[in-house]
Amino acid sequence: MQKADIGLIGLAVMGENLILNMESKGFTVAVFNRTVQKVDDFMDGRARGRNIIGTHSIEELCSSLERPRRIMLMVKAGKPVDDLIEQVIPHLEKGDILIDGGNSHFPDTIRRTRALEEKGLLFIGTGVSGGEEGALKGPSIMPGGSPKAWPHVKKIFKKIAAKVEDGTPCCEWVGSDGAGHFVKMVHNGIEYGDMQLISEAYLIMSLALGLKPAELQKIFAEWNRGELNSYLIEITADILGKRDDITGKPMVDVILDTAGQKGTGKWTTAAALDLGIPAPTIAEAVFARCISAIKEERVKASALLKTPAARFKGDPKAFVEAVREALYAAKICSYAQGFAIMAAAAGEYGWKLNFGEIALLWRGGCIIRARFLEKIKEAFDKNPGLGNLMLAPYFRKIMLKNQESLRAVVIEAARMGIPVQALPSALAYFDSYRSARLSANMIQAQRDYFGAHTYERTDRKRGEFFHTEWIRE
Repeated sequence: MQKADIGLIGLAVMGENLILNMESKGFTVAVFNRTVQKVDDFMDGRARGRNIIGTHSIEELCSSLERPRRIMLMVKAGKPVDDLIEQVIPHLEKGDILIDGGNSHFPDTIRRTRALEEKGLLFIGTGVSGGEEGALKGPSIMPGGSPKAWPHVKKIFKKIAAKVEDGTPCCEWVGSDGAGHFVKMVHNGIEYGDMQLISEAYLIMSLALGLKPAELQKIFAEWNRGELNSYLIEITADILGKRDDITGKPMVDVILDTAGQKGTGKWTTAAALDLGIPAPTIAEAVFARCISAIKEERVKASALLKTPAARFKGDPKAFVEAVREALYAAKICSYAQGFAIMAAAAGEYGWKLNFGEIALLWRGGCIIRARFLEKIKEAFDKNPGLGNLMLAPYFRKIMLKNQESLRAVVIEAARMGIPVQALPSALAYFDSYRSARLSANMIQAQRDYFGAHTYERTDRKRGEFFHTEWIRE
C-alpha cells in the first residue's frame, strides 16, 4: 500500500485547499474528517484522480503515513484541537509530529507543545495566512513549536508556501513552543489596524468630499501603484468597483456597517497589555468593530446626538493626497506597535525572533502583504536591535514628512464629526513616543495622593521611590 507523506484532518475549505496545494507540489496526502461523508464527497469531487488517500478513521489515517508520521490538524481553535489530539495520540509512536494549522491562542500552543514532548511526540503550531486562495495557491506559513520537528516538515511547508519575486518562500521557522502562533496572532492584529485605517480613509473621503465609490475606486487603484501597494489596498479598489447584482447599487453601499471578528485582534491587544506595550491603533481597530456591532443603538443615537453641520472648504485634490500620506504614516505606526509587541514577547518567553525574516514571511501570500515590508526587512537587517520601527532612517523620514498630513486629516475628521478611531490613535502614539515629557507625572502624584503608591523624582536616579504626605492634619 502506498504511504502518504503527510496527513490532514479537517475538510473545511482551508483544509481542502491546503491538501490540493500539497498534492500539486508532488506530495501524497492522507485525509480524514470527523464527518466521514465529507471524505467521500471530497474524494469523489475535488480530489478525484489525485495522489490523495481518503480514510474513514483516525487509526486508518495514521496507518497510511510514512514515519515519522506528520499529521496536520485544520479544525476550530480551542477545545476541538485538544479533543482531536487526545483521539490521535493512541495511534502515534515516539517522534511522530502533530501540526496545528488553525488560529490557536499561543498559550494553548505552549501547553500542547510541552505536554506532547513529555509523551515523546513533537508538536508544531503554525500560523497560515492568506485565506482560502492563499491555502490553495501559496500561503504565508509561520511555524513554531518543537525544533526537532522542523527538519521533517521543512520541505513540505516551503514548497507549498507563497513565493516572492526572487523565488524565496514565505515560510521560515519562527521559534520554540508558541512562537509561530504568537507571530500569526500579531499578524492578525496588524491586519485589524490596517483594515480599520483603510476603512477610515474611505469614509473620510466619502463624507468630507462627497466622493462616490466609482471615484474612490480610481483613487485606491492609483494608491496601489505607489508606496501604499498592498493586498488590502488592492482589494479595497476591487470592492469599490463592484456593483450589487440585485439592486445595481455599489456593493459597498448595500453591505451593513457591522464588522465581525474571530478573536485574534483581541488576543493581540490583550498580549500588548500583559506585556506593557502600547498598541493603541490595534486596540482601537478592535474597539471600532465592537462599536460597529451595536448598530441599533447607533441608529437611535444618530437622531438624538446631533453635531453642528460642517462642510469641507479646502482643495479636494490636495486633501486626497493628505489622506494618502496620513494613511501611510498611520500604517507605519500600526506596524511599529506590532513589532514592539513581538520584541517584548521574545524577551518574555525566550524566543529568538528574527524580525527581518518575519517581515519576509509577510511579503507574499498573507493578508497584510505589502511593498513596504521589504523596507521593514531592510531596517531590521541593518539594525536587529532596532527599538521602534519609526526610528529606522526610512520610516523616520516618512513620519517626519507625513505627520502634517496625518494631523490635518484627523483635525478635519474631528471638525466634521466623521467617526474615526484608528487614525487619531496612530497620531497620539507618534506624539507620545516622540515626547520627552508626558502627563504621567500628574498620574503618579494622584496615585500617591490617594493610595501612597510612591513615585520617582526627576532629580534622583531611576529606581528610587518617594512618598509625599499630601494631607496634613
